[in-house]
Amino acid sequence: MWAFAGGSASFYGTALAANDETVIVALGDSLTAGFGVVASDGFPVRLEAALRAAGANARVVNAGVSGDTSAGGLARVDWVLVDSPDLVIVELGANDGLRGLDPAAMEANLGAILTRLADEGVAAILTGMVAPPNMGRAYGESFKAVFPRLAERHGVAFYPFFLDGVAAQPALNQADGIHPNPAGVRVIVERFTPFVLQALAEIQQHAKATSHQ
Repeated sequence: MWAFAGGSASFYGTALAANDETVIVALGDSLTAGFGVVASDGFPVRLEAALRAAGANARVVNAGVSGDTSAGGLARVDWVLVDSPDLVIVELGANDGLRGLDPAAMEANLGAILTRLADEGVAAILTGMVAPPNMGRAYGESFKAVFPRLAERHGVAFYPFFLDGVAAQPALNQADGIHPNPAGVRVIVERFTPFVLQALAEIQQHAKATSHQ
């Protein structure tokens, strides 16, 4: 088990040499796909640039599909694994909430994704989401509780809210009020990057320890 600020995660036998490129896959929906912004302003490209600027030899693969639900993400896990990732960012659930889908079904789908990644020896970061307020308080509470519960159950790193600092901020969102604009993406990346850097440091540390066994 390894831990860092904001959560903890399990190592699954990752063997990464000090000079190897780290492959990170962003498995998500329109928020990672980059809906409404050019590719260079999307989350994967911005995150990769931020990681490299910080000295991390990382490549971020965009596995976001606009409109995707947790069920859609689960159906694409095998495709994600083709890239042989060292780390997968699981950013799903927003569309489940927008459509009022059963939080229990979402929990089952996300749990299956995390189990599949673990079975393949891939570490994961789970990002949280909140349901739209018009879905009602009971639904919202049930929905929000899924993410920390899954992170605890599967022992993965947890980033509580993907849109932290951006949600409900008109200047940081597109006209739909849902998708971040380029300025909003920059805020997300700025807040998320230290978390990923720490995860990569822990992966590197574990790989070094494994190589000396």
